[in-house]
Parts: sequence; C-alpha cells; structure tokens
Amino acid sequence: MRRKFTINSSVPIGQKLQKKWRLLQKLVWVLCLVFGSWLVITTITLVSAYSQPVDAFFVLGGSIRREIYISQIAKQYPQIPILISHGSQDPCIKLIFQRELADLDNVWLEKCANSTFENFYYGVPILKRWRVHKVKLITSPTHLPRAKWMAQILLGAHGIWVDVEVVKEKGVPGNRESVIKTGLDVTRSLFWAGLSQIIQPQCKDVIQLSQVDMSVWQRRGFKCERQGNLGR
Repeated sequence: MRRKFTINSSVPIGQKLQKKWRLLQKLVWVLCLVFGSWLVITTITLVSAYSQPVDAFFVLGGSIRREIYISQIAKQYPQIPILISHGSQDPCIKLIFQRELADLDNVWLEKCANSTFENFYYGVPILKRWRVHKVKLITSPTHLPRAKWMAQILLGAHGIWVDVEVVKEKGVPGNRESVIKTGLDVTRSLFWAGLSQIIQPQCKDVIQLSQVDMSVWQRRGFKCERQGNLGR
C-alpha cells in the first residue's frame, strides 16, 4: 500500500523566508554586539597597559645578537621574565647568560616555532599564562615592519601592549623581507587574531634556561655562532 505525502501549504513560502531572514538578522546583531564588546574591552585594556611598566621580554629567534642583548638587559631587570622563541642552541644561550652573570631562572626557551608567525602562535599563550600586559619585543631591522605589525595584531588582540626594541645584526643577515611575505603574514595574523580567542596552542618543548644540562650537550657536541665566541 502506497503512502500519500502531502505538503503543508498553510504557511506561505514568503513568510518562511521572512522568518529565516529575521533570525539571521538577530544572529548578525548578536555577533556584532559580541565583537563590539570585545573590541571596546580590548582597547581599554591596551590603553591602560600603555602606561604600565614592561612585565615580559619576548625575543624572536634568528640572531645570536638578540640573545646577547637580552642577557645584558636581564642583569638590569632580573625580576622580569624572558621568553626566547626558538633562538640559538640551548647551551649557547646558557653560556651567553652565564658570561654576563645574568639570572637564568627567569628565562624560558620555547623551541616549537619554525617561523615568525609561529613565534607568536606559540608565544602568545605563554605570555597570557604569565598574565603579561605589556611586552618588549626584541627583534632586528631585517624583521621590520613585518614582525612589529604581527606583534601588534596578535598580542594586541589579547590586550597586550607591544614595545619594539631593534637590535642590529652583524655580518650578512639570513632573512630578507618582501612585500609578499609581509602581506601573507599580516593577513593570516588578522585571521588568527580572532581564532586565537578560542584556540590556544601549547608548545610541549619549553624549558627553563637554568635546567639546560650542559654535560649532555658537551657529550652531544654543539657549535655557537662566532659572534658569541662561546661554542667549540
């Protein structure tokens, strides 16, 4: 026996479309309200953070000159934590800080990042856990303006004010900036600024500088850049 199917035509199609349109409008208004509230709160947080003292140093890896510089700064501000994102080999950084007689306990090495974007991708969650409100970013002229813009987007999205400290490199820099590279990194930073509000990637390879085992590295062997005159 065949079943008969009937179409309920009691509600006109036009009314159904209007109902869905009103629902969509409400959803858009809610999203706009949420985004607007977040923008206002973030802006207020950034403005208040501007006048506060720096409460973390964030070093982008890629040049031993930046690590030498931050080791000298660490002696002046031993109470401020330092995050070095995929810098030189662990023993090289430790020898730099030991040579400067700088504190090792407040320095952390993040070794997951393999690009400038990933420096922030893994670094921002760490700075947030430290409850940082104002960070000093340590980079070099060969990373500008790309690194500065990325920092302002990705850290600023979490209410963290950024001051940039530029450390000049010696010799031939390994990085070359381009309009395409800058455009791509800034574009994906804008997208990630929103996604990072709900997604917090965690780097599993983070170590305190004081915990770097020099005896293990001595057996393994390592070589530091000549500028540091530290390795073998």
